[in-house]
Amino acid sequence: MKKETRAFRQEKDSLGTVRVPVFAYYGAQTVRAVNNFPVSGQKAHPDFIWASVAVKKAAATVNMELGLLNKNRGEAIIQAAKEIMAGDYNDQFVVDVYQAGAGTSHHMNVNEVLANRAIEILGGERGDYTVVHPNDHVNFGQSTNDVFPTAMRIAILRHWPVLNEVLIHLVRELRKKGDEFKEVIKSGRTHLQDAVPITLGQEFMAYADTLSLAATQIESATTDLKRLGIGGSAAGTGLNVHPDYRQKVVELLKKMMQMDLESSPNLFEAMQSMRPFAAFSGSLRELALELIRIANDFRLLGSGPNTGLYELILPPVQPGSSIMPGKVNPVMAEMLNMVAFQVVGNDTTVAMAAQAGQLELNVMMPVIIHNILQSMTILTNALKAFTERGVTGIKANKKTCLAYFGKSLGLATVLNVIVGYEKAAKIMQTAQEQDKTVLQVVKENGSLSDREIEQVFSAEKLTKPGVPSK
Repeated sequence: MKKETRAFRQEKDSLGTVRVPVFAYYGAQTVRAVNNFPVSGQKAHPDFIWASVAVKKAAATVNMELGLLNKNRGEAIIQAAKEIMAGDYNDQFVVDVYQAGAGTSHHMNVNEVLANRAIEILGGERGDYTVVHPNDHVNFGQSTNDVFPTAMRIAILRHWPVLNEVLIHLVRELRKKGDEFKEVIKSGRTHLQDAVPITLGQEFMAYADTLSLAATQIESATTDLKRLGIGGSAAGTGLNVHPDYRQKVVELLKKMMQMDLESSPNLFEAMQSMRPFAAFSGSLRELALELIRIANDFRLLGSGPNTGLYELILPPVQPGSSIMPGKVNPVMAEMLNMVAFQVVGNDTTVAMAAQAGQLELNVMMPVIIHNILQSMTILTNALKAFTERGVTGIKANKKTCLAYFGKSLGLATVLNVIVGYEKAAKIMQTAQEQDKTVLQVVKENGSLSDREIEQVFSAEKLTKPGVPSK
């Protein structure tokens, strides 16, 4: 094999000559984009690379079937696509996520990598676009304006089952804890003040159902993403696109994804509007808001151990201080908070970008897909870690829960029905002044007999619907 001694090869595009690293599978337009946008150092998400190449694979297959693409070229492009979809050559997608509007830079990066790998498969040298051309062959009948939003949809739909799996696993673990803690009676709290009794299990079952509903909401938001605008070409008219291309590509993607995909009934709308992405991002935000609330509850209920609520004993996963020996912090809940804050911020970016489209195209698509996929990725990883290291090992501090239950001013609500509002208020005042439990005061002043106390203040009756009676 001949050893390559050159560092660069010369390529030409419509603006002139560009030096391309000789071993690169990308080409001139990618190099220009790398030079133009040295912004964040963040590159295309692997799911988005996969989705972009999946669209190209389907397009090459259909164009070859329709006689619009030479069989040898088409098969080489398809083979190159299969290799990339298997995880090869991801390092060749080098364009910053903050790039040219509409994602033209990323799109050409994809076209060039596929073309050069196909050239290589056919025995040619990278950069010899007479063999396979990025625009004339890989991109035949396509435009950034229909490929990019289609790839956005495919990428999100591909990642959603992964996120959903870890979210549902968290729901299951919370339900297990809800069942484990179903007999642990405690004081409820509203306004952060004593309220009527509940069980710790009821709290955890509520957390589980909240997140289950959030998962359902996100699932519903995927519906509009399954309508693909591929075939619209540059403006939605389908110019330079074979009449059968649109439906055939959708059918191939449907088979590839094993999802109920369909062609959008209005290709203009699919290109102009980012509403489905804003809706999906919004559903991730709603999940994030609930996660923030639940994580904060964990931190509050686990506070202490000697000067906080300390109703929950959180799993100790690492030392909590560089200066205070023995301190253990609620780090998994803190991590979840930070991730959820980022998701809320990402959704704000998506919202701003979604309204920034003009006329036939929204050119802010790159920042939309970057933020959505980042949100999905960090949520997936964070929820997995939080479940494994922050939930499964959690324990109830039954002694503390019971002590708070006995002192809770919320028990006045029960006494109110039995002895009247005024007398109940007096009992609660005495309990506070003498630092006694409500049950102690009731027993001492003879308001209720031992039998009546046992009957009225049973955990079963206090935490289920019904009117207390002697």
